[in-house]
Amino acid sequence: MRIVWMFVLLAMTSSAFAADYAREKKWADEVVPGVVVGDPVYLEQSNGHKFLTLYTPAKDAKAALVIVHGMGIHPDWGFIGEERSQLPDRGYTTLSVQMPVLDNAAKAAAYPATFPEAAQRLKLAVDFLKAKGYSKIGFVSHSMGSRMSYVYLSDKPDPAVKAWVAIGMPSRADYRKVNMPVLDLYGQNDLPDVLNNAAARKAALQGKPGSEQMQVAHADHFFTDMHAQLLDIVTAFMNKQFK
Repeated sequence: MRIVWMFVLLAMTSSAFAADYAREKKWADEVVPGVVVGDPVYLEQSNGHKFLTLYTPAKDAKAALVIVHGMGIHPDWGFIGEERSQLPDRGYTTLSVQMPVLDNAAKAAAYPATFPEAAQRLKLAVDFLKAKGYSKIGFVSHSMGSRMSYVYLSDKPDPAVKAWVAIGMPSRADYRKVNMPVLDLYGQNDLPDVLNNAAARKAALQGKPGSEQMQVAHADHFFTDMHAQLLDIVTAFMNKQFK
């Protein structure tokens, strides 16, 4: 009987932290009708679930960028929407990906349960861009999306992925395990976890060619009122990698 209850509890725990597909659909139903720049594209996971991406090609693109949002939101949210729609004007095709979300009440500590599914989505995003003919791919991620990107990028990602801008990374993130140039970007007034782990992340960047850490004066976690500056920083870093 004790063993049975153990399996029941494990099942309940797994279910509690499973990606909330109904919430994803709600986001998609709100986002897709308002898309003006780019095209909605649904990619399919191994379990049959189809998730939303927003694909915006650039003419004569230097490279393609996978855009990865933070916790519990969607691929056209706030400055993520601005990045994915404005980077094509600067020569970069973008694919902004709906990442797994949990219930609205879920805390950040619950999200690691979604990381395997997140990594699968990012692999599918890269595969999609390669099928479109892109042999040079970069990542631009924010907050929880940076943690999710780390899971994929630290575990033998596709060789086409050649650069990463990690914005507001809230963990220590051992960048030595990531085989590409990394820009660890955060704000002077960022969240405590981002600031407290900044020194460890900087140490992990030492000796990595083309990599650097940058603190932006006066910026908060969401670069409020500083989106143009953020776009300039991301563009400048990618231009160095994709000459």
